[in-house]
Formats: sequence, structure tokens, C-alpha cells
Amino acid sequence: MSELWRPSRARIADANLTRFMGCVNARRGTQLREFGELYAWSLAEPGHFWSELARFADVRAEWGAGPAIEHAGRMPGARFFPGARLNFAANLLKFEDDQPALVFRNERGARRTLSYRELRAQVARVAAGLRAAGVVAGDRVAGFVPNLPEAAIAMLATASVGATWSSCSPDFGVRGVLDRFGQIQPKVLFTADGYFYAGKQLDSLQPMSEALAQLVAVERVVVIPYVDAQPPLAALGAARGRASLWQEFGASERAASFVPLPFDHPLYILYSSGTTGRPKCLVHGAGGTLLQHQKEHLLHTDLKRSDRLFYFTTCGWMMWNWLVSGLATGATLVLYDGSPFHPHPGVLWHMAQEERITIFGTSAKYLSALQKSGFVPAQAVDLTALRTVLSTGSPLLPEGFDYVYGAVKADLQLASISGGTDIVSCFALGCPTRPVYRGEIQCRGLGMAVDIFDDAGRPLRGERGELVCTAPFPSMPVGLWNDPTGAKYRAAYFERFAGVWYHGDYAALTEHDGVVIYGRSDAVLNPGGVRIGTAEIYAAVESLPQILEALAVAQDWQGDVRIVLFVRLQNGAELDEVLQQQIRSTIRTHTTPRHVPAKIIAVPDIPRTLSGKVTELAVRNVIHGLPVKNLDALANAGALEYFRNLPELQS
Repeated sequence: MSELWRPSRARIADANLTRFMGCVNARRGTQLREFGELYAWSLAEPGHFWSELARFADVRAEWGAGPAIEHAGRMPGARFFPGARLNFAANLLKFEDDQPALVFRNERGARRTLSYRELRAQVARVAAGLRAAGVVAGDRVAGFVPNLPEAAIAMLATASVGATWSSCSPDFGVRGVLDRFGQIQPKVLFTADGYFYAGKQLDSLQPMSEALAQLVAVERVVVIPYVDAQPPLAALGAARGRASLWQEFGASERAASFVPLPFDHPLYILYSSGTTGRPKCLVHGAGGTLLQHQKEHLLHTDLKRSDRLFYFTTCGWMMWNWLVSGLATGATLVLYDGSPFHPHPGVLWHMAQEERITIFGTSAKYLSALQKSGFVPAQAVDLTALRTVLSTGSPLLPEGFDYVYGAVKADLQLASISGGTDIVSCFALGCPTRPVYRGEIQCRGLGMAVDIFDDAGRPLRGERGELVCTAPFPSMPVGLWNDPTGAKYRAAYFERFAGVWYHGDYAALTEHDGVVIYGRSDAVLNPGGVRIGTAEIYAAVESLPQILEALAVAQDWQGDVRIVLFVRLQNGAELDEVLQQQIRSTIRTHTTPRHVPAKIIAVPDIPRTLSGKVTELAVRNVIHGLPVKNLDALANAGALEYFRNLPELQS
């Protein structure tokens, strides 16, 4: 792959990563000079690495006696800093000054700011409300909320009293809420009265009324006024008696206080996509989440107090949790609620100019859609302040790299990152001191023993296989909810390769020690016994201007499988024989003849999960006449009807 960007000497010298290596060398007597050496040391000396990271990040904790890692040879079973006690919120609120902590924008042009001093005071007020409501360590507090400052405040207040936070975005709907919150039974629930999306004002109180009828453990409902200054609490129906308004909840004169808790005390409950059944409830510990996010922010993203960090996300995606952790560095976080294309395709980039955003985070799907919209940020806005673009959610295709460097900015670090809700963080991500190569994630995460295995569990280099992690890391889940023996947890991640974390990504390590992700392992195509990642096909076909997006599945056919490609077309485009031949030729040129689909079919929409990822598995089930176990996990379940009983698949 060709080199697209190389950091200047000044940028390397100024990087947090360079400073961290200097600190390690001074304290440990090492002679680390570049990232590869630091990565090797972080695997060879994990206890020292995570200890030095905690010191460098100024993690506020009572460390206690004992080793940095207990039972380091067990996976699962290792424990990090077993003698430590800390509070997650205390670490995110260690700054108390007038620098903006949160800047909020929405698609209607609203703007609010909250300083670190104001944020701390608001957290103290809401925490007092939670204590008055009887919330104690171990209780669950939930949010059915847009990406508002109040969501971050409620989470921090929850963490400050030692309770466990879990959130959904309001587009999840009643069934999506019950599938998630119904399992964890929160004591207090925060909801906004509604939200805005693509020019529409949408109600949250009616669906919340339906959900609360079944969420019997909820004792208090706190309503955040967003679309209406005086929300009609009567819309909550029978739950009205349990409800109060945001501004009336808590006591504003209270000073902030933080309960010290064990390192692995449950902080978050996140959820798997739930497309094959009820979502798994992943319990993440406070200390592991904090350490991992601090590593990724400080060392891999080079986040500094002077930065303005933005990530386009909702409260139903782990990138919201990742974003909020940026408060621990003292940076300013930019929050956005609404459609990224309303009222026009450049809305986020005009915001980037106005807010002087330095680190802009988004998804590969957004970048692809932006490219097809015709909007060119470099021609429309001043991005002088921007130095890094982050992309995740699905593999960023090589053409996506070309687009960012050609249409956004030539001199920036493009950090494609990859991990998951399962680890609330990343396995592979950016490195501010290394070059960017086309189509490659720059590096494996420090302290993460990431490898690629073949089906027999043997390491591969330069070949495609299963992405695994062969040693413990702090942000592994502390467990799954309602899994007292740990059997479900072990089955989910450790059965494929004994004692090794199996992540379910099809990937390869490159000659530059980077990573390429080819798609989810369970979506890999296998015609003629040759494994093909769907991302390779998407990289080719979505480069065509007529194609908005694509989805490829394997259809059982005549004792083998054949590749079927579904495409969603631009308005005015037609899937005639000429376009079909162009698609096949493009795929053959970019990949191999084995990647060329046997069938190409146009559909008006492609189903995706609530977190926005296309779902090959659901489509594969439908075309084979099999049930899709959890339609409520899909944002647009009706789109599956376009794939049912297709005559084109009968021959």
C-alpha cells in the first residue's frame, strides 16, 4: 500500500507518545526510540506498561498493595490492579476551571457550552438527586437520551455514586429499550422529551410511557426538556407519578463527592447488536475503561488539553462512551445531535470550522455517503485547525483514504480504528508518529497482544485470518449480565481458541505492522472453499458513482455457495446490463475473479442495525427462508421484505 501521509519531525517531537517513551526510559532504564519498540515492551512487561500509563495519565486512585496484574496467565480470569480503588467520574472531573468542557450543537442551529466548573456543579446536583432517590453502588441508572450535555452529566453523576450507567438513543424504540433495559432493571431512568432528526421533531414521552409500563423496577423518571421548554409529563401516563423535570432533580448547593470503588467495579452496561437474539449485556469495569481510554486518547490520538474533540455518535453506540472519556484529558468535547446531512451535506464540516475542531471522528459509511453527496470540505470550509480524522464502525476502504486526503485535507493523520462494544475500545488504531498507508490501520493498540490466527490457531503474517488477542487487557468485560458462572462469557469469546480472545473479525497484519480488516468473520463468503471478506467487495463496488451502498451474502447453491450482491442505487441510476458489467469488471480489477458475484440485484434499501451497520446475517437468513431472530435489533426491519422470495435467486 502506498504512503499517504508522514508526520513532521516537529509533530513527532510534540506527541504525547514521544513524551511517554521518555518517561518510561527515565523511570525504567529502557531505551525505547519508536512505536514498534514501545509496543513490544508493552507486551513483554504489561504490568509495568499499565502502571506507567496510569502515572502518565495522572489517574487519581488509591493503588493499594499487590501486583499490577493478578493471575496474568489466565484469560479470562486475570485481574488488573486488584488492590486499587478509584472513581471514574472523579478522574473525568479533575479539572475545575472556565475552559469549555462540552460544546453542544444540533441540526437546528442550537448551541450551548458548559465549562469544566459548570459541569462539575451540574454533576454534583444530579448526584444528590440520585442519592435522594436511594441509588447506591451496584444499582443501575439508564438513559433514553439524545447526545445532549445532560446525558454526559447523568452518566457522570451515576458513576460518582458508584451506580452503573446504561444508555440507548431515542431511535431504538420501545422494543429496543425493553430488550436492553428490561434485562438490567434500572432504578432511575433519564429521558428527553423528544429529539430532532432530518428536519423532523420526534416524541420520546409516548414510547417511554409504553416501556415504563414493563420496566417495573424504575422508581424515578427524570425528563430532560429538549424539544419543549415545558414537557407534558402527563404523556408518561401511569408513570407520571414517578416523574420529575431535569431542573428540579437534585440539590444545586451540594459539593461534588465521589465514592471510591474497586478497579473493576461495574461502570457501564453496553449491548451487542442483538441480531441473533436478545442483546448480550456487556458489563465494563471503571478502572479498565478509564485506563484503556486514556491510553487511546493520549498515546494513539495525541489528545491534549488544547484540543477540541468531536465524534459523530449517539448514546446507543460505544463511541459515545469513548468520546466522553476525553474529559479526563481536559480537552473540549463537541457534541452533535441530529442528522449529519441536514440541512445540507456539509453541516458537520461547517461546525468543524466554527468550533475549530482539531480531531474529527466519524464512520466509514458517513465518509462514503459524503463523497457521493458531492460536498468537498476542502473547497467549502477552513479546516486549518483540523489535524486528525478518525473513522470506525466498518472498515474504511482504500478509496475512503483517497477521499479524505483529496477532499478533506492533505496534511492530517487519518486514523482508521477498529475494536468493538465487546471491549468498549480498540484493538487497532492510529499512531501519531507513524506514516499512514492507503487502506491500512496504522498499528495494534499498545498493551494489546493482537494476532491473526488460521483455523488451527497458528499465527499468520501477511495472510488473512481471525483477529485474536492472546493476552489479558484491562477493558475486557468484567462479565455478562445474568451470567453468574461466566459460561456465556466464555462461550462468546474463548471457545474458538482456548485461552485466547476471539473477536470475530477477518483481518491481516501488513508489512508495515498495520492491520487491514476485511469484515466480520460470520459474514465471510466461502465460494469454492476460498474465504472472501465482504469489505473487499464493498471497496470495489462502492467506488462507482451509481452505487450508494452494497451488501454481499453467500447463497447456498448446487452443493456450494455463490456470491449474491445487492446494491442500492443513486437516484436516476438503473441496474441495466451495462452497469452490471461495470460492477463485475470493477470487482474483478480490484480483487480477483473469485470475488465477482454470480447475481447482482438492486434493492431500494439495505437493512442495518440500530448502530448503523449493515447486517449481512439477517439478509442471508431471509434469502434462505430462515427466521431472523430479533427484528427489533434493526433500525429499518421493513427493508428485509425486499429480499424475500426473490425470483432472481431461483436460477
